[in-house]
Amino acid sequence: MVKHDVKDITLAKKGKLRIEWAAQEMPVLKIITERFRKEKPLKGFRLSACLHVTTETANLMETLQAGGAEVTLCASNPLSTQDDVAASLVKNSKIPVFAIKGEDNKTYYRHINDVLSSKPHMTMDDGADIVSTLHKTKKDLLKNIIGGTEETTTGVIRLRAMADKGVLKYPIIAVNDAYTKYLFDNRYGTGQSTIDGIMRATNRLISGSVFVVSGYGWCGKGIAMRAKGMGAKVIVTEANPLRALEATMDGFEVMPVKDASRIGDIFVTATGDVSVISKECFAVMKDGAILCNSGHFNVEIATDDLKKMSKKRRIIRDFVEEYSLKNRRRIYLLGDGRLINLAAAEGHPSSVMDMSFANQALCAEYMAKNFKKLEKKVYSVPDYIDKMIAFLKLKAMGIKIDSLTADQKKYLESWELGT
Repeated sequence: MVKHDVKDITLAKKGKLRIEWAAQEMPVLKIITERFRKEKPLKGFRLSACLHVTTETANLMETLQAGGAEVTLCASNPLSTQDDVAASLVKNSKIPVFAIKGEDNKTYYRHINDVLSSKPHMTMDDGADIVSTLHKTKKDLLKNIIGGTEETTTGVIRLRAMADKGVLKYPIIAVNDAYTKYLFDNRYGTGQSTIDGIMRATNRLISGSVFVVSGYGWCGKGIAMRAKGMGAKVIVTEANPLRALEATMDGFEVMPVKDASRIGDIFVTATGDVSVISKECFAVMKDGAILCNSGHFNVEIATDDLKKMSKKRRIIRDFVEEYSLKNRRRIYLLGDGRLINLAAAEGHPSSVMDMSFANQALCAEYMAKNFKKLEKKVYSVPDYIDKMIAFLKLKAMGIKIDSLTADQKKYLESWELGT
């Protein structure tokens, strides 16, 4: 058996069935897998991935493996691993996996180092922790690496900061920025899965609640849209005037987070920044307020301050921790402030991850073919890849669209033709 560190290898049978279930809603990735199996575009490349270990990720790993890559996988979040999926990848797909749901911080970084021990040629990140580790403590491995991909907004922000400062040592493709990723995964995927995680953790009624969404990027838009659809009164907090204006025009009430803290029942952060909900907010929240996070890292809610303000803490339900404050108010933190959709639920639906992971697979192929031409910076997903994935998704859904005529193409490409 391949090297691994998973919770229980006997869970592999259950994991295999769940991976197959997810595959039924991932037709685009299936088409890519069939081509990869024939062409082997990744043959000879070692690829280390740090992603949420879910049924959808398992299908991506099998696609990369079908393309000839030697794949190793670890978790990009300590609470997002599905242990049965990890076991199945090891036992049935012979892919080295280092991931255990609930692993502590020390184990989390040990697992990152475990996947890097394969001396990868490519990296695949969700949050840029592999890239960060390579640049901080594994610099000797950088000479082997031709490029990588990044899945999420937070990771892209970190990587662009590295590129701007001239410290990024290899090219990265920002998969997150593909239209077929952020318009669907971030909006529809995060919107549905965040509500799913809150409901599974709390079993509370969304309808009639005052639901506060911090951040109105694509993830925040999806969360606000789904909460509104379930009957909540949605309030948006923002620091960006353009997004605040957009939220207002979309029909949501917009106000500072401290003002929203006085009236909110349920709070969700989706900003990618630190201390969005802080001690000033905790001080004015009403008894029973529920806090959770849908940003990548567990830094958006100032949990250290919440601990200091509390006289008592207890786990009252799975993924629900009760903080009793000195004035007898109770605040409930879900999933330790980590990604609630993966901590308490199963993450995004397979049909949207089909497009996100199709981007990952095709961008890995693009990197393998073009790395010699690329500079040490962050690149957008090539437009033809984005459009191809959208076309294949429409085809799988049985939807037909128009094609431009020769005259229409000529008109759009010219400047001479006018009214």
